[in-house]
Amino acid sequence: MIRFFSAEALPAVHLGPTGPTTSAFIERGVSSFRDAARLIGELPYSHNSGRSDQPAVLRASQGTGSTKHGLLARLALEQNLPIALYIGIYEIDGLNTPRVGPVLETNGCSLIPEAHCYLKYGSQRIDVTSARTDARKQPSDRLLVELEISPEQTGVYEPLHRWFMRSWMKAASLPRVFTFEQLWGVREACMSALGPHA
Repeated sequence: MIRFFSAEALPAVHLGPTGPTTSAFIERGVSSFRDAARLIGELPYSHNSGRSDQPAVLRASQGTGSTKHGLLARLALEQNLPIALYIGIYEIDGLNTPRVGPVLETNGCSLIPEAHCYLKYGSQRIDVTSARTDARKQPSDRLLVELEISPEQTGVYEPLHRWFMRSWMKAASLPRVFTFEQLWGVREACMSALGPHA
């Protein structure tokens, strides 16, 4: 089982005064890395100008999984902390992501691959996309792909996901024939069902 931990699993080390990302957090009264992650988790889920514009998360007080975790990875680099940014692809279904269950069922699917950015601290995967958790959510069975990336590489998120989806749909035992566009449309509908708390 793949388990994601909250900001509480991150170190509460004091932020040293180095770099523009650190300064942006200190200006907001944040004094530790864990507090920075808590702050980011509390921000609403919403798209900014682009996946590579992580500083926009603090400017706009909102962000996605890739921009929020990319910003924290920048902070970890400035603070010389052993925290890395990862992209993983796993199959979402009605158990590990309850709000997508009805969408998948309506479209004749039981699961679909989804890409997600997160941090790794030691062996722990940390997800601060949202401070809220769905009590019905079950851990994912496995990661199909897991790659360490730099904060500047968060733009590879969608191209990698699209490439993987094309390969996956050829090998998966789907209940009916889908074109890539149809299957990607199901994925988009799943993301819409997750709404601002994705």
